[in-house]
Amino acid sequence: MENSYLPSIVKQFQYYKNLGDKTFLQLSENELFWQSDSEANSVAIIVKHMVGNMLSRWTNFLTEDGEKPWRNRDDEFIGSYKTKEDVLMNWDKGWNCLFEALDQVNNQNLESIVYIRNQGHTITEALNRQLCHYSYHVGQIVFLGRMLKKEDWNSLSVAKNASKQYNSEKFSKEKSRKHFTDDL
Repeated sequence: MENSYLPSIVKQFQYYKNLGDKTFLQLSENELFWQSDSEANSVAIIVKHMVGNMLSRWTNFLTEDGEKPWRNRDDEFIGSYKTKEDVLMNWDKGWNCLFEALDQVNNQNLESIVYIRNQGHTITEALNRQLCHYSYHVGQIVFLGRMLKKEDWNSLSVAKNASKQYNSEKFSKEKSRKHFTDDL
């Protein structure tokens, strides 16, 4: 695990950011703010929540609790972004905070304890927790994007009815060890 975990988890976070980025490219400003009803989250609101979480969790994560006193989680579910630029700028701000924090992680400190709401986690556990949280929300973003674009959606994975072709291409190559995102 020492040789593969850190590069792998960084690539996994990059992969989920990339899925969001590719979704945003397909959505108009109006689509980013679309809500199915008054209680539903738009893509922009999901982004606002993720950014709030990222800034709270990853700012000074080695020395401060991941739930910062300045975080107002309930406010994250109230739409306040006004433009697509606002959404994308904040999206990048949250991810940059995460990736800068990951630069502080190494094989020697993976078992160090960090806190989230006073609950101790090894850095490995904290990374896994947040990877799962972010992938959950990126999945929501992609689902909403797919739903909004309908037949105009450009698939972000193996397209429907293209599995045989995709597998044929993969199995036509020599076996090798690499991360699945290396070919994306």
